[in-house]
Formats: sequence, structure tokens, C-alpha cells
Amino acid sequence: MADIASLCVYCGSRFGERPDYRETAVHLGQEIARQGIRLIYGGGHVGLMGAVADAVLEAGGHVVGVIPKHLQDWEVGHKGLTEMHVVDSMHSRKQLMFELSDGFVALPGGIGTLDETFEIMTWRQLRLHDKPLVILDQDGFWQPLQALLEAVVAGGFADAGISNHYSLVGSVDEVFAAFAAAPAITGPGHPERL
Repeated sequence: MADIASLCVYCGSRFGERPDYRETAVHLGQEIARQGIRLIYGGGHVGLMGAVADAVLEAGGHVVGVIPKHLQDWEVGHKGLTEMHVVDSMHSRKQLMFELSDGFVALPGGIGTLDETFEIMTWRQLRLHDKPLVILDQDGFWQPLQALLEAVVAGGFADAGISNHYSLVGSVDEVFAAFAAAPAITGPGHPERL
């Protein structure tokens, strides 16, 4: 897998109920900066999003936010980023974040995080990209998703190969190793098997 120069992080606009969610977001941000990787994220100053961005910035890293105008108008945009792109819609936000990134990490989050994670996974399945997705399973947060994906396969709605579209890891230390080991998507797509 190619080196990751720009990494998109999907995560909650809230901190969640467990203090270690925030600690993990900070640790990930510090490691992103330490490795000289540019952070791409949703542009907010709130929740885990803000924690990751602040950690990268405090460690001297480069942070690019992408935020829809309506959220910027609600004053949830981070004011201290290296770059901020204000776009017209949530769709434009996700598209630009995708275009700016070489890979993706999903931390705990809400419906928006689920939406972003599933969309990137779906685009990879459809062979619209070959960028790796790593899901950081903080304290088992993503185990219900893993069970759901296994149920989708067991129910005959997907091949077992859907597990090649993401890596599930348990710690920040495993994130970057997972990028290095991510399988490439090869060959033509098979719509009947999507």
C-alpha cells in the first residue's frame, strides 16, 4: 500500500460517554502529526473532531477542515486550522474530504460517522477507489457493526470478501500497520456480487 500523506478521520461531534474516547482521539492526532501526515476532517471544533484536530495542531501538524456553510453559520467551525474549505452541502463535504485523502480512519461517532464510514466502504466495494479504511474499535464500540456485516454475509446479501474493504483494529498503534497491510482491490467489479 502506498504511503499515506493525507488521512481523513471520521468521528463524533460529541465526546461520548467514555473519557478514553477523547484520549484515543488525542493520541491519534498526535501520531498523525508525528508521522508528518496531513489531517483531513469535517472542520468542527466540537467533540472528538475538535480533539483530533487540536492534537494535530498542538503537535505542529497540518490540518484541513471541510465544513458545510450551514454548520459554519452555526459557529461550529474550528477557527485555528491550517486550511478551511467551506462547501455548499454535506454531499460536497464528503466528496472533497474523499478527494483530499489517501486513507480513512473511523473513530467512535454518531449517525454522521456511520454515514461517512459506510459510504467510503461502499465506494471501495464498487471499485470507485482503492483507498484503505481502518476502523478503530475503541473498547468494542464497533463490534455491533462487525456483527451486522457478518449478518449481511450470512443472509446472502454480500460475499465474505466485504471484510477486505476495511480493517478493524483495537488501538492507535495498530492503525498505521493496518494501512501498510491493507489489501488492494483488484480486477473488474462484479455487480451481481455487490
